[in-house]
Amino acid sequence: MPPHRIDQDDAPHGHDHHHDDHHHGHGGHHGGHGQQHFWSLAIGSIGVVFGDIGTSPLYAFREALHAAVGAHHFQEGQTLPEIPQDAVFGVLSLIFWALLLVVTAKYVIILLRADNNGEGGTLSLMALGQRALGKGGNGIFLLGVIGAAMFYGDSIITPAISVLSAVEGVKLITPALDSFIIPITLVILIVLFAVQSRGTASVATFFGPIMLIWFGMLAVGGIMHISDDFSILYALNPIYGIRFVIEHRVIGLVTLGAVFLAVTGGEALYTDLGHFGKSPIRSAWLFLVLPALLLNYFGQGAMVLANPELATDPFFNLFPKWAAVPVVGMATLATVIASQAVITGAFSLTSQAIQLGLLPRMEIRFTSETHAGQIFLPRINSLLLIGVVVLVVVFKSSNALASAYGIAVTTTMVVDATLGFIVIWKLWKWNPWLAGITIIPFMMIDFTFFSANLLKLFDGAYAPLTFGFLLIMLMATWRKGTRIVPDI
Repeated sequence: MPPHRIDQDDAPHGHDHHHDDHHHGHGGHHGGHGQQHFWSLAIGSIGVVFGDIGTSPLYAFREALHAAVGAHHFQEGQTLPEIPQDAVFGVLSLIFWALLLVVTAKYVIILLRADNNGEGGTLSLMALGQRALGKGGNGIFLLGVIGAAMFYGDSIITPAISVLSAVEGVKLITPALDSFIIPITLVILIVLFAVQSRGTASVATFFGPIMLIWFGMLAVGGIMHISDDFSILYALNPIYGIRFVIEHRVIGLVTLGAVFLAVTGGEALYTDLGHFGKSPIRSAWLFLVLPALLLNYFGQGAMVLANPELATDPFFNLFPKWAAVPVVGMATLATVIASQAVITGAFSLTSQAIQLGLLPRMEIRFTSETHAGQIFLPRINSLLLIGVVVLVVVFKSSNALASAYGIAVTTTMVVDATLGFIVIWKLWKWNPWLAGITIIPFMMIDFTFFSANLLKLFDGAYAPLTFGFLLIMLMATWRKGTRIVPDI
């Protein structure tokens, strides 16, 4: 079906129609057809929403372990010292609790309830917060703009780091391919942005089943190695993580900054709410995505305890040598899909920003007859592609990009938690103490991660911050200009 175009001038009309769709779209209760619809949304969400967080095992554990042990031990071809058990336990314990608290508790359980006409994300929280506070909403406006600007930073870095980290796996097949990593990555990314105009739904039908296989593969890879050293299960105890950070101070903080890579994508899960709805996203996370991720991380941990020499690339080493080609192929497919989560998130965010008067009007194509949240913005698509290509060419490796990655996401997460507090307290009318007890622990976690990522400022974190700053200026200027000349 051809995407029908709607110019922003028709937005109010489009919006009412969206609201009806929102209720109609999540028909999980209308008997058989509803169930079928629910599962197709859940599988679609696996392809679009969880791609980003689902490919973190490629680099998160590796980067965190390198930070914990000291990266200088990991130069190619060097024999490794013993990897201290407390480092492995500490890193895994931090990853486990970050996934439970930051993603499951904060995003999946609490923030998914805060939707603005079915849309999620920082700008929805901002709109809800402004509605709750009325006149005093300027600070909220600023927070929303900062969070949104940082999300764009994230949507440029995610495709770059994810696809690069997968394509780097070709070195394991044959070192001769090393010089082709950048060109292969660029070709894949250009193709990915080229298919965006087909719309989320057609992309999701194709991506969902591939991601199902990917999460299955993560789980199997992990299960094969947990038995390498069962003591790895001690890492479920939060004490190991907390003790590691406290005892190692600066290294502990640097490690936290790398552990954060395991939860990046949590914010995309909320921003993509309008594309799939709450229940499908929740079910997919709790019953498939979270268990597969945990099995994989614990498998990597047990394997490294048993064979420290495999720590240079724990993810690809989970799989037998004969499986290298299919594993690298699947990883590449999965990371292309991971990039999808932030790209669709960026489309949702832009259309909300236009409705809230933060960005100039631009062409929005609606790509689905049933879900008004599924849209394509040609101009944003081209801008994201340019940004991603520049990053790949400048940074050249997923290691170098890891430093730039965390800061954009942690900033968005701190903003989400702060706005979430205001929405829970003022709009849902909770007792302020109860709202505080619910959200402040998350704010503290987010803020700790934020400080940990600030340590990487000169290693690459300056890239998303500069980009975010330019966007904030753009949004503020546009908003001010339209107020002075109201009929633009």
